[in-house]
Amino acid sequence: MKKAINTYVSGTGAAVPDTVITNSDLEKMVETNDHWIVSRTGIRERRKLEEGLSNIDLSERASREAIKRAGLDPSELDMIIVATVTPDHPTPSTSCLLQARLKAFNAAAFDLSAGCTGFIYGLTVGHQFICSGIYKNILVVGVEVLSRVTDWEDRSTCVLFGDGAGAVVLSRTEKERGIINFSLHADGRGANLLIIPAGGSAIPACEESLQNRMHFLKMNGNEIFKFAVKVVEENLSRMLRHNNLKPGDLDYLFLHQANLRIIDHIRKRLKIPQEKVPVNIDRFGNTSSATIPIAIHEEIVAGRMAEGDLVAMVAFGAGLTWGGLVMKW
Repeated sequence: MKKAINTYVSGTGAAVPDTVITNSDLEKMVETNDHWIVSRTGIRERRKLEEGLSNIDLSERASREAIKRAGLDPSELDMIIVATVTPDHPTPSTSCLLQARLKAFNAAAFDLSAGCTGFIYGLTVGHQFICSGIYKNILVVGVEVLSRVTDWEDRSTCVLFGDGAGAVVLSRTEKERGIINFSLHADGRGANLLIIPAGGSAIPACEESLQNRMHFLKMNGNEIFKFAVKVVEENLSRMLRHNNLKPGDLDYLFLHQANLRIIDHIRKRLKIPQEKVPVNIDRFGNTSSATIPIAIHEEIVAGRMAEGDLVAMVAFGAGLTWGGLVMKW
């Protein structure tokens, strides 16, 4: 009898810029203060990519570490999936640029745009290719350079976002470990709640779009907050019930790092101990598709996660999109 093919994470990596922007720094730029930012978001500082560097630089750093930790050579990658809303160019894809940097010329490559849920979408897509029996090793990267699309004159959004990249290598295994199930969703009726209005074919770059600051991220924070609190809990509860699991069975819950109040609300509602829900939003802000893989990598490096741990991940973002997965590490 043929053994079942499972998908597990064989290596992780992360990269964040060296430049730190503190709340004190922002006080000098817009009308805000440290207490206001921390009390509403939990963010104390964030990272900003240096001039002359771009998405591909962060992607390469995180990817090389993940590949090394997986014990692979880039030539052994079958596919590269990059989840990002801040690519270097509208075309070609960041994944193709990354393939060239890594010299991973045996790998197919494409980008995926699902906002802050992009990494979860990327994992599930890669999982399908491995379970099909076609591919053995797939690199999935969540990376954003949100500082380049942040309006540093808008105090409601400039305090939130940071730059960073996280990467994992998905590999084939016949052991009883890896991804157990997943759940992906979208509701395009909320598209305007989190949007960069210009820069695409609907509103190409022009003098008017530049003057109206339409190339920066616009967000309805209150509506996003209400949306997130609702869908994250529902999504996680549904996935756990599907596998006859309870929140207390989890060894780790990785939530998208968008707002500490959302994270604390979900954790308390599900009665999950604080030590099981890693938080790094205070140091990195919201790095969109990179938040979860960066947090996972930090736990791996610290030696706190171990094979056999039951892990859940849930994210939400522009689209609107949301999704999650459960896996045995």
